[in-house]
Amino acid sequence: MLTLLKQFQKNGFTLKNHIVMAPMTRSRAIYNLPNELMAEYYQQRSGAGLIISEGTAPSPEALGYPNIPGIFSKAQVEGWKLVTEKVHLTNSKIFLQLMHTGRIGHTDNLPAGAALAGVSDITAAGQIFTMNGMKDHSQPVALSTTEIKNVIQSFVTAAENALEAGFDGVEIHGANGYLLEQFLNPNVNNRTDTYGGTLENRSRFIIELSKALVEAIGNNKVGIRFSPFSTLGDLAAYDEEQIHLTYSYLAQQLNKLNLLYLHIGVNAPIPEKTFDSIREEFEGIIILSNGLTSESAEKALQGNFADLVAFGRAFLANPDLVERIEKNAVLNNVDFTTLYSPGAIGYTDYPMLHQMIF
Repeated sequence: MLTLLKQFQKNGFTLKNHIVMAPMTRSRAIYNLPNELMAEYYQQRSGAGLIISEGTAPSPEALGYPNIPGIFSKAQVEGWKLVTEKVHLTNSKIFLQLMHTGRIGHTDNLPAGAALAGVSDITAAGQIFTMNGMKDHSQPVALSTTEIKNVIQSFVTAAENALEAGFDGVEIHGANGYLLEQFLNPNVNNRTDTYGGTLENRSRFIIELSKALVEAIGNNKVGIRFSPFSTLGDLAAYDEEQIHLTYSYLAQQLNKLNLLYLHIGVNAPIPEKTFDSIREEFEGIIILSNGLTSESAEKALQGNFADLVAFGRAFLANPDLVERIEKNAVLNNVDFTTLYSPGAIGYTDYPMLHQMIF
């Protein structure tokens, strides 16, 4: 049997297989509320041992995109219960990804009167989708040190809400050019306080946030996603050795907190020495994702880095991906035109193997 399909167990964390469904924004949370359609979508894909939800706003100010879910209101907690109950029926676990997009956003996507917040006031290049069409990113307002503490508290409250909604834990989104990664990047982080300058200072927010979540809900319920060397979100590349040292340092510090897992997305080539350093410094679970096939995922599990492997696009179009891997069946193709459109089309209507005529 493929390692992919075998039960996973490490550090007291058990899954029915080694397959993770990666977090993917789908924009079906109308008015930012999880709903029955979303519950059906996640239930269809609960062959995965672990599902990581789409990026979810811990506070109204974190809503970078339209129709993404939140976890800051009672109605949202109740909506998410529909999802977690469905997923748990198949003995799968589900973590909620907490996402603050920082400067990647527009005031049109925020509550009335709210300002876009960032590590600095440097505006991201490019445009973002709003309910009023594509628009240039709004200029962010640099968070004060007091506001940084407030952001951390919003994540803590969101994590507590996630457990109330039935999630098994939370994943902090520290990738894709969003707020946490904005702190790490010296091209965006021009702060002169204790959150800017040295790599230790630029890492401070992530470490303080992780520590607060561990203290609030337990280290065995907290993971984080990184994308070393990525330039998504208009994050210009900086010194390669500094990037390497930054993620080595983060792995070391998060290991001291006994974080459950690091989720490494390969959005850009990562030097082997950085993979090696992260693995050397971090004793917990490491999830590898982005661009994997069943063959390359199986090979990754046989190597020295990954404990679990995550699939994104393959799960979009193949709700029964695990069965297809087991049977070595052909995969459906993704309809990219319906990724973020409302409704079931391109969301819950992809055919299962038992529905297909060969």
